[in-house]
Amino acid sequence: MLDCTPKEIKQRHGAVINPAKTCQPIGAMYAALGIHSCLPHSHGSQGCCSFHRMHLSRHFREPAMASTSSFTEGASVFGGGANLKTSIKNVFSIYNPEVMAIHTTCLTETIGDDIPSIIKSAEVPEGKLVIHANTPSYQGSHITGFSNMTKGMVTYIAEATSSAKKEQVNIIPGFVNPGDMREIKRLVKAMGIKFIMFPDTSGVMDAPMTGKFSMYPKGGATVAQIKDSGNSKLTLALGRFASNDAAEALTKKCQVPSTALKTPIGIKATDAMLLTLRRAFAQDVPAELEEERGQLVDIMTDTHFHFHGKTVAIFGDPDIVTGLTEFVLSLGMVPLHILTGTPGGAMGSSVGSFEDDVNEMISQAKITANVKAGGDLFTLHQWIKNQPVDLIIGNTYGKYIARAEDIPLVRVGFPVLDRSVHSYLPIVGYRGAMRLIESISGALLERADRDAADEDFELVM
Repeated sequence: MLDCTPKEIKQRHGAVINPAKTCQPIGAMYAALGIHSCLPHSHGSQGCCSFHRMHLSRHFREPAMASTSSFTEGASVFGGGANLKTSIKNVFSIYNPEVMAIHTTCLTETIGDDIPSIIKSAEVPEGKLVIHANTPSYQGSHITGFSNMTKGMVTYIAEATSSAKKEQVNIIPGFVNPGDMREIKRLVKAMGIKFIMFPDTSGVMDAPMTGKFSMYPKGGATVAQIKDSGNSKLTLALGRFASNDAAEALTKKCQVPSTALKTPIGIKATDAMLLTLRRAFAQDVPAELEEERGQLVDIMTDTHFHFHGKTVAIFGDPDIVTGLTEFVLSLGMVPLHILTGTPGGAMGSSVGSFEDDVNEMISQAKITANVKAGGDLFTLHQWIKNQPVDLIIGNTYGKYIARAEDIPLVRVGFPVLDRSVHSYLPIVGYRGAMRLIESISGALLERADRDAADEDFELVM
């Protein structure tokens, strides 16, 4: 089918073909799963909740637990207040979570359900907590939904209870895999700094097989930890689109200073995170991390001829794409097409422009590239038809373009539905950069082997 994508690019108004994103509630559900003993709740129809759970389960190969208000025709017309009150009562009596995290859907947003008022009039057991985020599917993307739910955690839970700020840092990791969250925590632990990470899906969406079913695995940030985040000395928002709104809300509510950094993909962004922690907490970077960095530099030097001048198209979530763009530039690659489906932050969001961020990096590298926020895969495919590349980096949905144009695809980001184990292995930090180098180099060399004539088929490359 994609063989018929035309090269001629015409101006489109409103139409989206093959979106490069999914809807807000998926991101909100994933964020809520990063709270220990939390049950996400989809306020809408059963079909919405089923799709969101299925999409997360297919990416992580783990069950994504969530409940739903199960709208019928009556609730769709007259409002879902009664459904939500009944849901709150049933969820705590049957599933007994510590936290119920409600996110809305496009149906409830269109009706105009007043979620805070419904929560206040509902029967919430003593010691239990109900939080919410507004996540209309017709605005933003799953990244916006993740941001809104994380901001909701701050609004409902975080408190400044101590007279002086504690020597600890809040880490808001952004929409990344559990393996990435584990790696970020390992780096901060190696620095000897106390931290609170929220949301934290490690130990939840990568829980071990024990032979016994657990509705609420051991992982996730506890309510006590999120509450104590208001007493921290600093908040690091890793990835502005997914994390910055929550960090700024924490600044306003609890006067915790925040610093927005890129998702630590590659050597430059990882350096920035560690040096920010070093300055804030007067801690030296330990020898073990210096050794890892030196190994990465050695690998980049040894393999530079694999990457130099190779052209690449990158698509996916804005924070991941920004980090990947910076990283491939450091490898000597030429990113020609850079696209995200996320148009921007939520209403009133303080996050800046994806296009400005990427264009600044591109201009510094003296490269001319196509850069677009709020784009779709039809646009990306047309770009590639007009200016072919050596490699595509993005999620599973890029496989159709890769097949149609016979271009290698390196799967990075969300969702990856046709491969496994990826959610356990990091792409962040120095070790994550090593993994990315192996994946990118492997894809390029495999293509070189496939295309080589017999007399050019090399043993050593």
